[in-house]
Amino acid sequence: MERLSIFDIYKIGVGPSSSHTLGPWKAANRFALGLVDKPVKSVQVNLYGSLSKTGVGHGTDVAVLLGLQSYKPEIIDTQKIDAYIARIKSEKTLRVAGHFIPFDPKSGIVFEKHSLPYHPNALSFKAEIEGDDPVEETYYSIGGGFITQGREKESLIHLNDLPHPIESGSELIAHTEMLNCSVSEVVLKNEQYLRTQHEIEAGIDQIYQTMLECVYQGCHSEGYLPGGLNVKKRAKAISDRLLGDRKYHNIQSWLDAIGNTPHTFSNINKWISCFALAVNEENASLGRVVTSPTNGAAGVIPAVILYHRCFGEYKSQDDIRRFILTSGEIGCIFKKRATISAAVGGCQAEIGVSSAMAAGALTEIQGGNPEQVLMAAEIAMEHHLGLTCDPIGGLVQIPCIERNTMGAIKAITASNLALESDPKSAIVNFDMVVKTMWDTAQDMHEKYKETAEGGLAFNLPVVLPNC
Repeated sequence: MERLSIFDIYKIGVGPSSSHTLGPWKAANRFALGLVDKPVKSVQVNLYGSLSKTGVGHGTDVAVLLGLQSYKPEIIDTQKIDAYIARIKSEKTLRVAGHFIPFDPKSGIVFEKHSLPYHPNALSFKAEIEGDDPVEETYYSIGGGFITQGREKESLIHLNDLPHPIESGSELIAHTEMLNCSVSEVVLKNEQYLRTQHEIEAGIDQIYQTMLECVYQGCHSEGYLPGGLNVKKRAKAISDRLLGDRKYHNIQSWLDAIGNTPHTFSNINKWISCFALAVNEENASLGRVVTSPTNGAAGVIPAVILYHRCFGEYKSQDDIRRFILTSGEIGCIFKKRATISAAVGGCQAEIGVSSAMAAGALTEIQGGNPEQVLMAAEIAMEHHLGLTCDPIGGLVQIPCIERNTMGAIKAITASNLALESDPKSAIVNFDMVVKTMWDTAQDMHEKYKETAEGGLAFNLPVVLPNC
């Protein structure tokens, strides 16, 4: 059984989609790395299944072009992406392995009508090499920025190599009982097997800082989202209205100003929605986000963290670290026992999982015991079961952005319910709801799995040009 680190669940990258943007980008990076020192004459990219059907709206074509040029999603200057792509299209050349080759995106990226059998998110690369055989590779983007070639998975360590191997919720609880500790403490002990305490804290702090910067940027950006739907950004207007004439000069004083706004139910509810909208408007604009566990669901976790930071009983940075550790492990269990890919399980696998992660983590830092942590995660997922993925025009905008606000609110509600409940009296447990989500994913019709062929996407069809 695979063992995933919380840093596999939380990845820093570029929007709008972890499976359709970040995964293909990483696949292109890997393919380009294999071409170093080879006299490349040409490159062909083929997209299959969901990557083909909603690839343009999700930026798959942009991702593979940037990935083939060896740009890294974690550090690329997102403000220059449009210029990089414009140069490729105007000059019809691509810089691969340090050399420019002829490349026209209109013919060099082929959107296939069929799927490959292993996974609905598939892409292949073929490079013609002067004086040698072509180099060909096929990759699968399996959700959350994870990629595989069907015969291996990345970033995996054998489960039993860890001091406290966890495959399920029941195993997680067993370890907390044996050690008489919290969920985050068990997760931390496993992470310490993989890296130093300093590396863990620095990694989590970077994740949180990236989330914070994303929310701040989203709350200070206006205009319309790219893609052709003419969706107007709303986070800035909401933030400005709620802040009124309160002054601030940086992110920290901005958070303090938010915390000084009225602590009424209505005001707090609006701020939670504003935080989530800000992240996913940035995500839709090819901004830098953190997969949580995916790009399309990236707004839920930051919104719930900032709810606690601005309106809860926030104590210190340790709250954030415990939140990320706890939520990350919940995401790992869903990844191992079900799916975090909307192309496999619909939006229940993205917003549902992120809401469960946030609910469990919020419960931990609010003083809940391990059983209440998993009860909160169960409640959150239970009320996302069957949620379809039906992005209009294949864009991660409608209904995706607003769904993050719903996921955040459900997470907080689930946490409050769990904190006021006795888990021993619960009828449904966490492992049961994980299995049910997976069963539902297998039963769900393909058109509701990120194909833009069902639901809202069908009733409000938008045809976007390829590349």
